[in-house]
Amino acid sequence: MSSQFQPHYDSFPSNSPPPTSTSAPVAFLTRASATVMATRRPWSQVIDLHSFTRPDPFFGVATVRIKSNLYYFRVYYAMIVLVILFLSLLWHPISMIVFLIVFVAWFFLYFFRDQPFVILNRQVDDRFILGILGIITILSLIFTNVWLNVLLSVLIGAFLVLLHAAFRSTEDLYNDEGDGGDNGMFSVVGSPTRGGYTSV
Repeated sequence: MSSQFQPHYDSFPSNSPPPTSTSAPVAFLTRASATVMATRRPWSQVIDLHSFTRPDPFFGVATVRIKSNLYYFRVYYAMIVLVILFLSLLWHPISMIVFLIVFVAWFFLYFFRDQPFVILNRQVDDRFILGILGIITILSLIFTNVWLNVLLSVLIGAFLVLLHAAFRSTEDLYNDEGDGGDNGMFSVVGSPTRGGYTSV
């Protein structure tokens, strides 16, 4: 007994081209770029001269500002220290190669990571990743016999970062985000710039 063929009028052949092997890298770079733009603050906030004021009283206000700004501008501060470190290695090719290899880890694990970093089903705090990458960078360069360059670069970078963080006022930093509280300090795990993170 023959069965009559029933055409499916609700299905149409797709004219879209099949996904190519380059679609995954392009999608990653697109998400990563969006993540960097979300995590980074506008340069105008970093160098806004009208936002620099002397902390008064110095130690109390400076401490609060440093804590808040280290969180808020953490990506820029990391970039500043890495750039200073990079410039100090221009005349040391072996150390430069080591630095570029380590920078790949910075690139994928910190600057362009668009998802929470998970180990054994537990999210890893960004501050922990930042510290580990910093230690690996410093140790790897010290083993290439440029410890003096590394020491001076880190000291100069830390001085500039702390100087900026102490004198950059924090009153205007969280007005456009709605995530400010506890003097502006939040765990990075609760950062709205990383997908899947929850406030703590």
